[in-house]
Amino acid sequence: MFEYLPLINEMRVGQGFWSVEETVLLSQQGITIMDPFSTLVSKRAQLSEGVLIWPNVTISVGSGGSLSIGSKTVLYSGVRVDADNGSVEIGCRAELGQLGGFTILAPGVADLITIGDEVRLNGGGSIAFKAAIGNGAQVLGPINVQHCKLGGGGSYREPDPDKRGGVLKGCGVARHLEIAAGMVIQAFGDFGQAPSRPQTFFHPKP
Repeated sequence: MFEYLPLINEMRVGQGFWSVEETVLLSQQGITIMDPFSTLVSKRAQLSEGVLIWPNVTISVGSGGSLSIGSKTVLYSGVRVDADNGSVEIGCRAELGQLGGFTILAPGVADLITIGDEVRLNGGGSIAFKAAIGNGAQVLGPINVQHCKLGGGGSYREPDPDKRGGVLKGCGVARHLEIAAGMVIQAFGDFGQAPSRPQTFFHPKP
């Protein structure tokens, strides 16, 4: 493989990513990248100290885009974050893609996706165009999220479910929805047709 490294680096750098060696050297900034060969990190991305990136992750930023990831956030295998011309802001201690990867896309100039602290995004879902995912909120499952707002609250570790951030769970499409803190919408198809319930409906208090 190493005899092909100059060619690999040429292709990576040509698309705006760090070379393999430069990706390894991100460790000097306190960023852990488990496999620099399968990980693509844009030179325009802003990563904070303590970020942990597992293999097969792509972080891409176009010439008109911006992307920042807060400290101690974990990107598991299969995560793709692409701010082509829009903006993506990911907070601290978030967990992205632990079960099945996750995709975040901000292709247009007016697109803004904000993801708060201690957010959990799992199950092969996606967030595209515009969204505001508050602190502690969760998207669980292969859900296509667009133009949604999830209220901020405690993380999934919060003992009182009704104090946690808003949750979408299931599979299907969620567009133009607002889920308050402590509430959850579960659906298998169109989330706009499903009821919003307190999280204690699924996680009763002792």
